[in-house]
Amino acid sequence: MKTKDKIIANLLIGVLTLIALLPFRALYVISDFLYLIVRYVLKYRRRVIDLNLKRSFPEKSDAEREDIRNAYYRHMCDLIVETIKLLHVSNETMRKHVLIANPEVVEKLAEDGRSFIMFMSHYGNFEYAREMCYYYKRPKETGEIYRPAKSPVGNAVIMKMRNHYPTIKITQKQTIRTLMSFPKEGRQVNVAFLSDQRPNDVNLNHWTTFLGQDTAYPAGGEAVGVRINAHFIYLDVQKPRRGYYVMSYREIVPDANDKEPNPYTRMYMQMLEETIRRDPRYWLWSHKRWLFDRNGNVNE
Repeated sequence: MKTKDKIIANLLIGVLTLIALLPFRALYVISDFLYLIVRYVLKYRRRVIDLNLKRSFPEKSDAEREDIRNAYYRHMCDLIVETIKLLHVSNETMRKHVLIANPEVVEKLAEDGRSFIMFMSHYGNFEYAREMCYYYKRPKETGEIYRPAKSPVGNAVIMKMRNHYPTIKITQKQTIRTLMSFPKEGRQVNVAFLSDQRPNDVNLNHWTTFLGQDTAYPAGGEAVGVRINAHFIYLDVQKPRRGYYVMSYREIVPDANDKEPNPYTRMYMQMLEETIRRDPRYWLWSHKRWLFDRNGNVNE
């Protein structure tokens, strides 16, 4: 990173750290102000959100979908300040805000020494999901796949926040090589994949029905997981109240009669749909999830 970028990044981290010194209740006052800006002034990606909600929940009324959109805006602003808080927060405080309900699921499966592919999503506070690494003794290591931000300054700030947790950071380009090395090195790792985003227009190879729509999905996590004989699990998330998250593991065990490609990934998407339909306010509705059709054309 260039010297100029380093200076800007350090200044930005310093300002955000000052904000992170505030208690959660003060941060939510900031979030409430951001919500007004996002909803009434910026009207952030309103067309994208409304279209996603209309296609996902055609049975709901316009008023119901509007309520979901506005609740999503509020959650998105909470997510911003909660993530900033990672720059200055104790493990004891985080334990109060994040509960891993059933770490014994991972502990039991880990007895055979195999690694894990854990499918996650942009639901709830996915940045806080790293808290899971303190809840189990096996696997000894937790990894995460990430895509570096295009801006070196933005990437430095994001990584500073994420480095609050001692997880192994693995870039997308390093995924196969790194995960294939774990068995050879005798390492057992729980590797998290955020797998609910849209593949780019040159990787529209795998399709399923998700939220009632023809949906492309990435299959790389399953491909490498099968090669290293990993367990597959899904991290389910609930948000019982503002600032608090309950996360639980669900083992992914496809039907033995399912002969279609990528059964683990498709079952993950079914589980994710259950999570979203249970409470749709907390998923990433501003993402252009259904931008392309099967021919790579842009959906209107």
